[in-house]
Amino acid sequence: MKIHFSTQLKYALSQVAILGMLFTASFGAQASSTLNLANYQLTATYALPRLTAREASAITYNWDTHTLFVLGDEGEALVEVSKTGQQLSVMSLSGFEDTEGLTYIGNGRFVITEERLRNAYQIDYNAGGTADRSALPFADLGSPVGNIGVEGITFDPRDGSFITVKEKTPQEINYHFIDFANGTLTTASIFNPSLLGLIDISDVQVLSTGPFTPGSSTANNLLILSQESSRLLEVDRNGSVLSAFDLSGFSSSAEGVTIDTDGNIYIVDENGTRPRLFVLTAVPIPPTFFLFGTGLMALIGMGRRKTR
Repeated sequence: MKIHFSTQLKYALSQVAILGMLFTASFGAQASSTLNLANYQLTATYALPRLTAREASAITYNWDTHTLFVLGDEGEALVEVSKTGQQLSVMSLSGFEDTEGLTYIGNGRFVITEERLRNAYQIDYNAGGTADRSALPFADLGSPVGNIGVEGITFDPRDGSFITVKEKTPQEINYHFIDFANGTLTTASIFNPSLLGLIDISDVQVLSTGPFTPGSSTANNLLILSQESSRLLEVDRNGSVLSAFDLSGFSSSAEGVTIDTDGNIYIVDENGTRPRLFVLTAVPIPPTFFLFGTGLMALIGMGRRKTR
């Protein structure tokens, strides 16, 4: 009778283990309520279009089309690419000089920032079309400061706010509400960037566009990218570093970061005339019941060996 019970238990636990593996494989990062960059690894590197995405400086995820959009710092084109870096469509830009920030705000609309001018421009994407800077609604984010101005921008769809980062001298992380129709905005500093210990700040991404519950603390956190420090940080709104990822093994010129609704992180680097797209993916963590099941199976196996 004891042998029969042990066999049934072992079979049941094996089924639990299988379900655990299926659960992990099916949901991956979506099953997690936290980000934790320590669980991420570089899973792919793709070449971006050499001409249209030249000197890639910004990237954003379009949650309506589930594609990526890339911007070069020469302001020549806004390029739609697949998650493997293949060009899907292009919109030509004119009148721009130093485009460093890009974010998607929904319904085919984007916001682009000029670093030196410290202006934000609203643009409706039109594949195959052209947009001239002088004809776009814009807002002034601050007085021109040369090549140490606005490096990145991100949009939080929960309240319609924007967060921008200034590269250095001094570094800034600011919170804005922008009225593009009237060209007005309100601005406030979020926290002192010196808390992060970074040489510069290259981009910012709010996590509310990822696979996290809108009201959770994780959705309120930010990804902060530093080119010169070769680091990607997850930070809260008080400036506390929650997790980090070291980029030094594969890029020293990372300029832009975004996250998709599956929790995958995408980074672009300038890399001269050979811009690249890096994909960071969370390593699946087995659910608790899977670990419990496999542990008990190991104990049962040990017990049977001792009996023999």
